[in-house]
Amino acid sequence: MTLQTPSFQGRNFKVYFGSTLLFIGMTLSLFVICPLILLAVALPFRTRYRIAGLWVKWVLWLAKVCCGIDHEIEGMEHIEPSRVSIVLSKHQSAWETIAYRDFLPMHSVLLKQSLLWLPLWGWAMATLKPIAIDRKNQRAALRKLLEKGSENLKAGLWVIIFPEGTRTAPGEIKKFNGGGAMLAQQSGYPVVPIAHNAGIYWPRYSFLKYPGTIKVKIGPPIESNGRRAADINAEAEAWIAEAMKEL
Repeated sequence: MTLQTPSFQGRNFKVYFGSTLLFIGMTLSLFVICPLILLAVALPFRTRYRIAGLWVKWVLWLAKVCCGIDHEIEGMEHIEPSRVSIVLSKHQSAWETIAYRDFLPMHSVLLKQSLLWLPLWGWAMATLKPIAIDRKNQRAALRKLLEKGSENLKAGLWVIIFPEGTRTAPGEIKKFNGGGAMLAQQSGYPVVPIAHNAGIYWPRYSFLKYPGTIKVKIGPPIESNGRRAADINAEAEAWIAEAMKEL
């Protein structure tokens, strides 16, 4: 059952105006930040990552100033930067794909290969060590996730995976894919589950953004050594489902 949108989500001038300013600010800034990332391709990865982080901070600031969107995080004590992990996260909007770069350790993201074909943004993203897969070929996609994911984890990068595979509406429940848990089983790295309600304020596939505070809840690490992927996946899915009820 899909939750009803809050009463403040009326299509008033302020919402339209703020969303327009956010869109313009995000788009124009890409013409500055993406060329900088591409020019830094010969520099260490950390340098490109930090440049991308400037854009993330800009977007979060714009969202707050133009749209009244803020966020609060519960459970940051479960994030140990030195203990490389695999994040299995709820996926409701584009917000988390941006914001996670601001408060999670340096990481790579599992995403659709076609996104890297987008001019400027996709080209710049391709230099940030994503795990780009073709969802139409599930066997090849899983193989690439396991190979590239293990490689990135060993290099000290966290790996962010949205096991629902696509953005879901607030209140919608979608079964988790097992790829992230398989990576955890194979690599031995722990899983950190994350729940949030970003879809209420930054809805999927919507131009309009609405004021409010996005709540993010980070769970304790789930150990993977000596465990079956199915059990790891089930534990992460259950924790996120319970956390979503509290949000």
